[in-house]
Amino acid sequence: MKKVILKTTLSLAVALASTQLFASGFALNEQSISGMGTGFAGRSSSADDASTIFGNPAGMSRLKREQVTGGVAFIDAHADISDASSSPNGGTNKGDMVPFMGVPMGYYVKPIDDHWAFGVGVYAPFGLVTDYENGFAGRYFGSKSEVKIVTLQPTVSYAFNDKVSIGFGPTINRIDGTLESNLSLNPRAPDGTVKIKGDDTALGYNIGILVQATDSTRVGLTYHSKVKYKLEGDTKVNYNLLGALGQNPSQKYDASLDITTPESVDFSVTHQLDDKWTLYAGSTWTRWSRLKEISVENSGVPAALNSRFGTITEEQNWHDTWAHAIGASYQLNKQWVLRTGLSVDQAPTNNEDRSPRIPTGDRKIFSLGAGWSPTDDLTIDVAYSYLREESVKVNNSNGRQNYSAEYENYANGFGVGATYRF
Repeated sequence: MKKVILKTTLSLAVALASTQLFASGFALNEQSISGMGTGFAGRSSSADDASTIFGNPAGMSRLKREQVTGGVAFIDAHADISDASSSPNGGTNKGDMVPFMGVPMGYYVKPIDDHWAFGVGVYAPFGLVTDYENGFAGRYFGSKSEVKIVTLQPTVSYAFNDKVSIGFGPTINRIDGTLESNLSLNPRAPDGTVKIKGDDTALGYNIGILVQATDSTRVGLTYHSKVKYKLEGDTKVNYNLLGALGQNPSQKYDASLDITTPESVDFSVTHQLDDKWTLYAGSTWTRWSRLKEISVENSGVPAALNSRFGTITEEQNWHDTWAHAIGASYQLNKQWVLRTGLSVDQAPTNNEDRSPRIPTGDRKIFSLGAGWSPTDDLTIDVAYSYLREESVKVNNSNGRQNYSAEYENYANGFGVGATYRF
């Protein structure tokens, strides 16, 4: 029972559609459409538009005109599930658990003078969405998750000179989620359900430095801080067999969960090879080892049910990861720039603790993009990314049910955005 409930609560801790998206664990990469075109290879050093607020807040110093950048990335994700085995109730393994969805973003930057600039951004740094079919064989370890983190980041940058600038932005982060899984104490009885809701708002920060090392080479370093959440909400249990224990079949408990999203460090280099070609390279380290375990506290649980629905703890044992990317852009003419990129990203999960909620493995991502500037004031960006993960295994047991399967995930990402300069 403990694992049944905990697999449901996991996503309260790990927040919009990342299990099959374009960054490892439950992180999202979709904060910039121009950056998406180069596989985010130059995220902390390119500073092409106002989305640098996320990529590197120091990059605002390179934007000499007031501007607004906005966009949305659309995700079409799939999973091939094979070699599935479950007991005792069986079920289906269609694998279409991530709905087609969009990830929006928006930024504004205003230069104040030759040194100072101000900006504000709204984006999604982490998230999770999975929604398996009714009758999914692994439904006792996760049937539906819909959790979002939305971040508001006011930001300032300061340029010491034309070579070195710094930037800083506090982040206001809102996490909100609803999660469900099935419950069964008797294989001959209909399933019950467990539904958990919770939310919180917490503070963090991003800080960066940008250095024009040579006339043609620029390097950037960005630190995204950890964020500590204490989610408050409720756990609802609906199960007819609770009546046999002398309890109301519908139970509702106050729930709380402490979770920390990890810090990350991004380093990248942008090198202008000539008037046409620009090259990008970058690496990101993420401290996923913070996710050692998940512990959920439910209060108001009757004594007869406390062993099942009281304190629920499960080991996760994630590990730190590295992501690496290379990319290039080609200035075809004054109006058009073409982009491409290739990235590799480690998964933080392990074979022992991996669940159907986050069945993720190491991934490779190929990206294409373009920017069209019909005038000096307007640029329209488009991007496409194809992701494929290595095959990974899920092997879960809670003492009553078992589920094992092999997952191979892939996804197509489409992005469109625009920058308008005043």
